[in-house]
Amino acid sequence: MRAARRNLSKRQQQQAATTLQQKLSQDSNFKYAKSIALYLANDGEVNTDLTIQQAWQRGQHVYLPMLDPIRKGYLWFVEYKPNSRMRKNRFGIAEPDPRFNRRINPKFLHTVGLPLVAFDSAGNRLGMGGGFYDRSFEFCRQPGIKPKLFGLAHRCQQVDTLPMENWDIQLKGIISV
Repeated sequence: MRAARRNLSKRQQQQAATTLQQKLSQDSNFKYAKSIALYLANDGEVNTDLTIQQAWQRGQHVYLPMLDPIRKGYLWFVEYKPNSRMRKNRFGIAEPDPRFNRRINPKFLHTVGLPLVAFDSAGNRLGMGGGFYDRSFEFCRQPGIKPKLFGLAHRCQQVDTLPMENWDIQLKGIISV
């Protein structure tokens, strides 16, 4: 599945980014959220740059995941602005430098668009295998107010069925382009 998304042409990737931005601009979960978490595309993931730019234009606070430097296997969510100082993590992925950008507890995010490797029609998500999002959002299993989690994917990433593990966090939906 990773190879399938990496093999999409530059034009297909650009179209996917445009389609994602259009879909999310009409989705009330994203359109009216004050704080949203997205990601910077890596390894063929759906590009969120246009969506991020639109969120900034709307005055929304955008947060990106960064590897938690204290708790291994968890994520921090750090505010991302047009002028944010960035740094590369151990995987070579750019993330906002937390010394210069505000961090938010994931409990206070309204909506989260997260990457995935594969998904099925039941809304199950296969991630990169590190469990970072599952651990960081494990609080979503408890009652109370929580962020709405959406997987963002290319259509070619859909499979018939995926196993659901007891530690997997359930998504509100998958937005495929």
